[in-house]
Amino acid sequence: MDYLFLIIGFIVLLYSGDLLVKGGVALSSHFKISTLVVGVTVVSFGTSAPELFVSLDAALSGSPDISIGNIVGSNISNIALVLGFTAILLPLPVRSNSIKFDWPVMMGASALFYIFILNNKLETYEGIIFVLLLISFMVWTVWNSRRESRSMVESFKEAKYSIPVSIILLLASSLGLYFGANLLVDSAKNIAIDFGVSERVIGLTIVAFGTSVPELATSAVAAFKKEMDISIGNIIGSNIFNILGVLGVTSIVKNIQVSEAIISFDVLIMLAVSFLLFLLILPLKNGKLHRWKGVLLMASYFIYVYLVFKQ
Repeated sequence: MDYLFLIIGFIVLLYSGDLLVKGGVALSSHFKISTLVVGVTVVSFGTSAPELFVSLDAALSGSPDISIGNIVGSNISNIALVLGFTAILLPLPVRSNSIKFDWPVMMGASALFYIFILNNKLETYEGIIFVLLLISFMVWTVWNSRRESRSMVESFKEAKYSIPVSIILLLASSLGLYFGANLLVDSAKNIAIDFGVSERVIGLTIVAFGTSVPELATSAVAAFKKEMDISIGNIIGSNIFNILGVLGVTSIVKNIQVSEAIISFDVLIMLAVSFLLFLLILPLKNGKLHRWKGVLLMASYFIYVYLVFKQ
């Protein structure tokens, strides 16, 4: 049954990713907000929902390695696997705003996370700081987009759906992503446990990959629909949400213990992959994530997974 649930989970996630893109693009047209901002905020929140529920459940049930490993592994997977795979499907143009603002926020959040866990735990007050930073990031992003849109003429496509329908699509797709991810994660976890894999490895690989499937589905669908800003914006935004939002809320609910192995190896890999993304999306003008860069990103992910299982 676990293998059947694994397949069903994938199907639900792929279909939900399609609905999320449609709803997000429609809302951006109604409110005159760029699809890049929708990708960084609304779509990223929807695709980060699985990480939130998984991390909360793991922390409350006494599995901190799965809770933290899920986020660290998911952020690595989002950049190296998801963005790499999407770039191989279709080379992705990069907006300068992604380099000048969104990437620095993601890198800054990642570095702050590393500093916070040097004492082997993530505490309540640190979670509050994360959540406040996330709120500030979202407010500034939306405000800046609205300000820039005033000087743009005929920049937005006509919305295909009304505002109520768009909101229903976003809610329905987010629910689909949550239930689909649960099916995939639970079945994958059961399969992995049968092979005697540790919680840290399960969290960093199986669970992280499962909760990254929404990002993979959404980014792939967005790329095929030529909504490139959602594809790249979704990944950067999702990583920001994972750290500031998911870990912020989870650590507020319960302090999370962090193992030395995650601090000394996995988080450093997350920082390295994030910096690699910066190098690959240069230059500041007319940057593009070519197919060969996608191959490089995917190769780095498989090397990382190999090293995790080898430890």
